[in-house]
Amino acid sequence: MFKSKQKTSILTHSERLHARKIRLRWLIALSSLPLFGMVTAFGIAPQTDTSQVPIHTVVENLPIPDSLTQTNPQAVATSYWRDERVERGDTAASILQRLGVNDDQITLFLKSPNATHALIQIKSERRIQAQVTDTGNLIWLRHIDGNGNMLQIDADAGTFKVTQQAAQLQSQTVMKSGEIRNSLFGATDAAGIPDSIATQMADIFSTDIDFHQDLRRGDHFNVVYEVLYHNGEPVMTGRVLAAEFINAGHTYRAVFSDVANSKGEYYTPDGKPLKKAFLRSPLAFSRISSGFEMRFHPILKQWRQHKGIDYAAPTGTKVMAIADATVEFVGQQTGYGNFIVLRHSGNYSTAYGHLSAFAKGLHKGEKVSQGDVIGYVGMTGWATGPHLHYEFRVAGVATNPLTAKIPTAFPIAAQYMPKFKQTTQPLVAQLNLLDNTNLVAME
Repeated sequence: MFKSKQKTSILTHSERLHARKIRLRWLIALSSLPLFGMVTAFGIAPQTDTSQVPIHTVVENLPIPDSLTQTNPQAVATSYWRDERVERGDTAASILQRLGVNDDQITLFLKSPNATHALIQIKSERRIQAQVTDTGNLIWLRHIDGNGNMLQIDADAGTFKVTQQAAQLQSQTVMKSGEIRNSLFGATDAAGIPDSIATQMADIFSTDIDFHQDLRRGDHFNVVYEVLYHNGEPVMTGRVLAAEFINAGHTYRAVFSDVANSKGEYYTPDGKPLKKAFLRSPLAFSRISSGFEMRFHPILKQWRQHKGIDYAAPTGTKVMAIADATVEFVGQQTGYGNFIVLRHSGNYSTAYGHLSAFAKGLHKGEKVSQGDVIGYVGMTGWATGPHLHYEFRVAGVATNPLTAKIPTAFPIAAQYMPKFKQTTQPLVAQLNLLDNTNLVAME
């Protein structure tokens, strides 16, 4: 009995070995099945002691972006975007100071001739942007000129790299409205409209509205204009596309079109040009300090006919040619100080006195266009304060420019009218939208 039991025990052990081999084959087969079969495989697999499975530690170095390290402290430091306008008489140092650049960085910048030269070449009244750290270190400086060319100056380890290229700009149309309370600029500021757009509106309607004396409290305006973006950031204001001004109950409208003129002009919606032969005033904004009348002369101390209009304005204010013309005289003349005479078509001429300076390069015989800057307000000659003495002459005789009959321009040619209507209809629709709603701004 004992031997028999021993033999049975040995056979049973062999059978167990055989059965284990069979189960191992099944595991191998099941391991090759798709993932959905793994549940079954784990269900029939024998329990395994995982404590004996070897464990390997893997260490891998991952690169950290420079912006998260101290190797680029300017990128880590808090930075700010700055936007400033270049003013007349600015130096490279004064521009950088207004942009928030610290003195040490300004000194380094001025030691870079290329950067300094590029910065001072930017024209006055143009805008400039910069990114500056909270400690006043310049990261970059950028300017886009009126032709869409971008100047960029990048700070690079104590030096400044200058690059110039065509800016990739995207245009967006903005629609806004405003109401006159005190002045045009006050109304546009309240509506968030840039000064350049206010100036354009004044230019557009200058032959119909005298912005020195015609504005009334409650006058209303609507304007559609372009804003140009670079990488999602607004960099410059574009052109007024359409505008409407309600002055003293009379409505004036203008739309831009380049259908008949490659440079483009402003017209009424029915195709009449707003640009007349003569502007109403040679200054964008000012006030009349002395009219075309008899007056007691402050210098000569006697009553005499004042043969022009005096516009009080700060020294340096731009003086414009009121019409296309040829320069007949530029120089000094007793009483008038720095003096310009322009000869226009027909028997018309205009004169401009007491100027502080002439436009650069202006000379006798030069052709100028309506709106060109010819000089700057001053107080040369017989003058007790800065102002412009302006004369409008017909056949050489001084005439009151506020009452003189001003020649008009001709409407758009008939062959251009179909395309003109097609291209300006959407602009008229936008003005109608602003008229029929209480919309203040749409971007």
